[in-house]
Amino acid sequence: MGFYLYKGLKKPLVFFGLKGKYIFYALGVIGVGVIAALILSKFGLVGSLLGLVVTGGGVYLIFKRQEKYGLYSKTKNFNQVLIFPKKINNKRLFDYDEHKETGI
Repeated sequence: MGFYLYKGLKKPLVFFGLKGKYIFYALGVIGVGVIAALILSKFGLVGSLLGLVVTGGGVYLIFKRQEKYGLYSKTKNFNQVLIFPKKINNKRLFDYDEHKETGI
């Protein structure tokens, strides 16, 4: 008897192209931008348009940040030196054992 796993839960939430935490960042920028546009509307139509343009620019920067850094943050260490061991050729070892047993 096996257990069924719904694999859709492992995928990040996607909303209008934004994934995971960037959705909340965009909602914050939009909320602050709408409030800024309302405050700047005291200066007329130019002030409200300026607030909306700044909001659009903020959402655009969030899209760019998502493309550059991705969904998950990982610590990058560029000064790290990686040394990989040489692989042992197992086929050669197994061939030697077979020849030894058969007497060839």
